[in-house]
Amino acid sequence: MTKLYLFVRRYLAVMMVFGAASAFAQQSVSGKVTSSDDGSGIPGVNILEKGTANGTVSDADGNFTISVGANATLIFSFVGYSSQEVAVGSQTTMNVTMQSDVTALSEVVVVGYGSQDKKELTSSVVTVSTKDFNKGNINDPSQLLQGKVAGLSIYNRGGDPNSASIIRLRGLSTVGSNSQPLIVVDGILGASLDNVDPNDIESTTVLKDGSAAAIYGSRGSSGVILVTTKSGSNKAGAVAIDFNTYVASSSVYNRQPVMSASQYVAAGGNNLGSNTDWQKLVTRDGSSRVTNLGISGGNSNTTFRISANFRNIDGILKNSGFDQINSRARLTHKAFDNKLKIDIGTSFTNRNTDVSFNEALRYAVLYNPTAPVTFTNGEYYQAILFDNFNPVAIIDQNISQRKRKNLNFSANVSYDIFKDLTVSVNYGQQYEVGNSYEYYSRNSLFRGYNRGGLARRSTYEASFTLIEGYATYSKSFDRLNMDITGGYSYQEDQYDNMFVELGNFPSDLLGYNALETAGDRISGNPNLTNISSDKSPKNKIIAFFGRVNLSYDNAIFFNASVRREGSTKLGKNNQIGYFPAAGIAADLNKYLQLPKVDLLKLRVGWGITGSLPTQSGISQELYAYNFTGGGSVSIARAANPDLKWEQKTEIDLGVDFGFTGRLVASLDVYSRDIKDFILLNDKLDVTKFPSNQRYENIGSLQTRGIELKVDYSNIKIGQVSWSPGIVLSSYKTTLESYLPGVLAQSRAPLGAPGQSGVNQIRLAVGEEIGQIWGPVFDGANTDGTVRFKDLNGDGQVKVTDQTFLDKTADYQKLGSGIPTMEIGWTNRLTYKNWDLNAFFRGAFGHSLSNNFRAFYEPIDKGAINSYNRISTSKAVPGLTEAKFSSLYVEKADFLKLDNLSIGYNVKLSPTSAVKNIRFYAAGQNLFVITSYTGIDPEPVLADQGAADNGGFLPDPDPLAPGIDRRNAYFTSRTFTFGVSIGL
Repeated sequence: MTKLYLFVRRYLAVMMVFGAASAFAQQSVSGKVTSSDDGSGIPGVNILEKGTANGTVSDADGNFTISVGANATLIFSFVGYSSQEVAVGSQTTMNVTMQSDVTALSEVVVVGYGSQDKKELTSSVVTVSTKDFNKGNINDPSQLLQGKVAGLSIYNRGGDPNSASIIRLRGLSTVGSNSQPLIVVDGILGASLDNVDPNDIESTTVLKDGSAAAIYGSRGSSGVILVTTKSGSNKAGAVAIDFNTYVASSSVYNRQPVMSASQYVAAGGNNLGSNTDWQKLVTRDGSSRVTNLGISGGNSNTTFRISANFRNIDGILKNSGFDQINSRARLTHKAFDNKLKIDIGTSFTNRNTDVSFNEALRYAVLYNPTAPVTFTNGEYYQAILFDNFNPVAIIDQNISQRKRKNLNFSANVSYDIFKDLTVSVNYGQQYEVGNSYEYYSRNSLFRGYNRGGLARRSTYEASFTLIEGYATYSKSFDRLNMDITGGYSYQEDQYDNMFVELGNFPSDLLGYNALETAGDRISGNPNLTNISSDKSPKNKIIAFFGRVNLSYDNAIFFNASVRREGSTKLGKNNQIGYFPAAGIAADLNKYLQLPKVDLLKLRVGWGITGSLPTQSGISQELYAYNFTGGGSVSIARAANPDLKWEQKTEIDLGVDFGFTGRLVASLDVYSRDIKDFILLNDKLDVTKFPSNQRYENIGSLQTRGIELKVDYSNIKIGQVSWSPGIVLSSYKTTLESYLPGVLAQSRAPLGAPGQSGVNQIRLAVGEEIGQIWGPVFDGANTDGTVRFKDLNGDGQVKVTDQTFLDKTADYQKLGSGIPTMEIGWTNRLTYKNWDLNAFFRGAFGHSLSNNFRAFYEPIDKGAINSYNRISTSKAVPGLTEAKFSSLYVEKADFLKLDNLSIGYNVKLSPTSAVKNIRFYAAGQNLFVITSYTGIDPEPVLADQGAADNGGFLPDPDPLAPGIDRRNAYFTSRTFTFGVSIGL
C-alpha cells in the first residue's frame, strides 16, 4: 500500500511538472530532505511550489531537484511528518529537516492477514522501525527490540553469541508448550528468526493482546511478532547500493569476585606454588567483523532487493563464536493496472558455530589459584577431586561445534477481482538441517578420561510448509467503512533426528570422525552405548478464519474475528478448537474537540488463543523396550484421546493519547487467564493405567499487568533536537491450579557438592510464580556453622523438609525471580549532521539466588583445599558451613546504559554519485548500576538446572525463575566502529 501510495504521488507530481507553465524566469533548487529523528533521507516527500501546480518528489535517499519561479516558497509534506513551508529566495541548495508527527494518524500498521490505519486499531499493537532499533553489534534479531516494547521481555544473560535470547510477552503464557512468541516474516507465519539477518529488517510489529493475536489461533498464545524485511525502490531506472561494514571488540565487563592466590593461601588453602588467574586464561577480547551489502531498484511495476550478510563473531570465552553467511532476495511485481501483485522472497543461512564450554567459566572461578596450568612435561595439571576440572584443559583438549543451514522460500500473490474485493494466496517453505559434534579427549578428565575418549554426534532435519488463501472485501457507506476477511490455512511440519554417543577410542587423532573405532561399539554393551533416533509424523494444522473491521465516522472502530483450527498433535476426540476475539475503540476527541489534543482513544479487546505441545504423539501410547532378560516391551505411557489445546483468555483495556503533534502515549491494563496446560501426570491409578502416567490438561495461571509507553518529539535546545521515549511494564502471575493433589512443590535443587537435595523455588496453588524460598540466615555459631531464624516462634528451627509442604517448617519467601517493573528509556538527539542515541534499560523488584556464593563463600578449612572462595562484601566472618539461606538471595535491581551510538552524516553534493556516507560508533553495556554481587543482575526467566562433575544440563524450567547458576556466561562490554555508504 505504501509503495502504491508513493508511486501515485510521484506520478501526479511528474505530471504537474510537465503541465506547469510559468511566465517568470526559472531557477533550479536542489537539496536533501532528512528526518529529525535520525538524520536519514526521506524518500517520496511531496515538494510543491506554493500557489502553482509545479512539484516533484524526493528520491530514495531524500534528494530532490526542482525548477521554481522568482520569490517561490516550497511546501514539503509526507505521511508521519509535519508539513513545512520554506522560502527559496536566492538559494540554489536547500536542505530541509522534517519534524516527525508522532501521532501519525495515517500510519499503516501491519496486522494478521492485512493492514490497518494505526488510528483504527482496537487492540494493543506496537510497531518498531529501523530508526528505533538498538544499534551496535547486534547478531540476534530479537535484540533489536530489547527494551523497546512495553511488556516484551528479552534477555540473553551474559551475551553468549551462541545462545538464543529468552523472549516473554506479558509474562509466562504456558508451562508445557512453546513460550516464545510466534514469528511471522513477510506474512509467512512460523518462520524462524535464525534465517533473518538484523540488517535486512525494515520494521517489526508486536501483537500484544489476545484480540490481536487470536487470528493466528493456536500459534498466538505467547504473542505474535510480525517482521517486515526491506524491499526495493520503485523509482524508474534507479539502482541503489547500500554497503555497511563494522568491526567490534568485546571484553569481559564483570568477573566473579574470588580470592587471589595470596588470599587463598592465607585463608588456609593448599599452596601449589603458582599464581594463576584462571578467569583471565579462559577468556579473551572477542573481535567481530560484519559486512552487509544490499542492491535494490526497479520501476513502477517491478521492484527488487538482494542482500548478502557476512558475520564473523568471537565470544569472550575462548573458542566460542560463529561464522555466518546469509543471503536474501525479494521481488515484487505488479501487472494488469496494478490489480495483480506478486511478492516473492527467498533466504539462505549457513552458520558454523564453535560452542566451546561454559563449564570452563565455572571451574575458572573455583579452581585452586596456586595450581599450575601444566606440569613441566606439558601435561595439564589435574587434581583428582569431585567436581573439579582444569578449566584451560577443558577448552584445549575438547571440541564442541555445530553447523546449521536454513533455506526459506515465500510467495504472496494478490489480485483485485473487483474494486472492493481482493484475493490473496500465501505459500511458504522452510527447511533446516543441523549437526552437532563433540569430542572429549582420552586425556581429558572432563567427560573423556573415564570413557577412554567420548564422542557425541547428532543430526536433525526439520521442514515446514504453509499454504493459505484469503479474500478481503472493503466497502464504504457514507460514514461507515467496512473490511471483511475470510480464509483458509494449512500448515505442515516434520522433523527427524539421530544421536550417537560412544566411548573407548584407540586414539584422539580423528576425534568424532571415527565412531566405528569406538570400543563401546565393538563390545556391544548397551549400557555403554547411547544411540537414539526419532521421526515425527507430518504434524498438520488446518484452519478457517474470518474477521470484520468496521469504522464509523472515523472515530468509532470495531473488530471481531474467529478461527476454527484442528491439529493432529492432539487427542482424536479434541482436535478442533475455536478462537474468537473482539475489540472496540472510540476516538473521543473527535467529539470533545479538546484544545491541542490530537487523539484521545479508548479501546477494549478480548480474545482467546491456544497453544500446542512442542512434542509429537503425546496423546498416543508410548512403548519402552528393555534389553535385559532377552528383551521385553512394556507400555511406558498411556494414551489420552481427550487431550486438547491449552487455552488463554485475555482482556485488554487501553488508552491512546496524542497532544500538540509531539506527545503520544499509550496505557494498557490487561488480565489473562491460561488453563489446560499439557503436562505429564504421573499419579494415575495403576489399576486403570498400568504405566501410572499420561499427558493431561492440568493446571491454570492468571496474570495481571500494566504497561505504559510515552514518546515526545523534538524538544529544541538551541540547534539540538531531542526526542525522548520511555516504556514501563509490570505484571504478576499466580498459579491457580496444578497437578491433582499437589498444592505445593519445591523445584530447582542447588546440586553438588553437598546441596543436591536443597531446593530454592516454591511453586504453590494460589501463590505467585517465581518465589525463591528457604530458611532465613540468623548468623554464624561459634563453631562456624549456620544459625537459622526460628520464624514461627515455637522454640525450634525446622529446616529439613525440602518439599516446602510442612507448614511448621521455618521457611519463608526470600525474594521473587520476576521483576515488578521493567523500564526502557530512549533518547534520540540530532545536531546538524550529527545524531546520538542513548538507550537505558532496567529491571526492579527481582532477586537472584547467587549459587556461586551459596557454595564457595564460607571458608571451610577442609573444602578450601579443593575449591577457591568467592570474596564479596556480603561474606560473614567466621562462617565455615555452606548451606543455602536468605544470605545468598540478593536484590538484583539494575539500571544500565545498554546502548549508546553516535553517527555523522557526511554532507555531499546532490549531484554526487555517492548518495550518503555515515560514520558511526556504538557502545553496548557501558555501565550498570546495581548492588548485586554476581556477574549479571538481569532476570533469569527459566532455570537452566544443575550440572555437576561434568554432567550435562537438563531442559530449562520456566516455573523456576531467579536462579543464577554456576555455568553462566560472563558479561561483556562491546565497542563498535563502522561506516555506511549509499550509492
